[in-house]
Amino acid sequence: MVLKDITTEIKKGEIVSIIGPSGTGKSTLLRCLNLLEYPTSGSIYINGIDILDKKVDVAKIRQKMNMVFQSFNLFSHLSVLENLTIGPIKLRGMSKEVARAKALELLRLVGLAEKTGNYPDELSGGQQQRVAIARCLAMEPEIILFDEPTSALDPTMVREVLSVIRRLAKEGMTMAIVTHEMDFARDVSNRVLYMDEGLIYEEGTPEQIFEHPQKEKTKAFINRILSYTCRITSPDYDLYAMNAEIEAFCDKRILSKQTRYNLLLLVEELLQIYRPYLSRVALEMTIAYSEKNECLELICESAGEKVNPLVRENLVDDLGLMIIKNLSESIDYKWSDGKNRLQFVIKKTPLEG
Repeated sequence: MVLKDITTEIKKGEIVSIIGPSGTGKSTLLRCLNLLEYPTSGSIYINGIDILDKKVDVAKIRQKMNMVFQSFNLFSHLSVLENLTIGPIKLRGMSKEVARAKALELLRLVGLAEKTGNYPDELSGGQQQRVAIARCLAMEPEIILFDEPTSALDPTMVREVLSVIRRLAKEGMTMAIVTHEMDFARDVSNRVLYMDEGLIYEEGTPEQIFEHPQKEKTKAFINRILSYTCRITSPDYDLYAMNAEIEAFCDKRILSKQTRYNLLLLVEELLQIYRPYLSRVALEMTIAYSEKNECLELICESAGEKVNPLVRENLVDDLGLMIIKNLSESIDYKWSDGKNRLQFVIKKTPLEG
């Protein structure tokens, strides 16, 4: 993923979580910060020093800013203790005795002091990741970059790793964390960056991002909104093909048969009401389902003059409107920027066994 116009600042002691869909450049951003990938332009300043300057000692920079990967990257031929001591001894010139004492202290911190003689393949995934964090801390970094530290773990092992990161946060470690754990990001962060299409699309406090996101893509991601959209440009639309696509959407969302039936009926009744307008305007119909709120919505948008097709004087008969109201939890009409927008929240039905 190509990063575009990334500008941000992480202050000392700040915990910044980076969230967003897969493939949007989150890991690439961390790799650029740690110079595992070199940006083609711009600057990266650490304590006032541009680390992209060719005169900078990259090895020393990496000692100050270490990285924990999702795949652990432990040395399989070395014991847990040796994994922690090899860096301080070879790169920092630390004596074996001091490195060993420091390693034991860090293993106690992450709850693995009894595993000093074990090898990585003798540990669970959660234990390996905690060793990786301890190995990172053994270099006494000022900044830690976490690249999806729990993505390779079983759900039962995620908590033990997040607990260690929470402890580091309380101790004031500066951290940038790429994560898909939304509750964790909300809990531990001072600031959250939402990335999409290679740029920082929105940023703010956890409350701003998770409770009051301002931009549509952020809202869709936070609420885990999945959608299906079709554009109808003629009164002679193919209802059967549309219904098949809507049913496929419902199948993927595991919606109940009754919910599916209600949605199809709502779409059919609405299209009958819109039919007189379809010869001169295009209708964009979007079905959106929020996994977080288990909320199903239908949104109809059309450009042109201000016309609410559900207003009584615009209807041929009232039966269709009655059916639509019975199927809807709420109905909201807005006209803005030359576009009519009708939004329906569909009534919930119990899941069928």
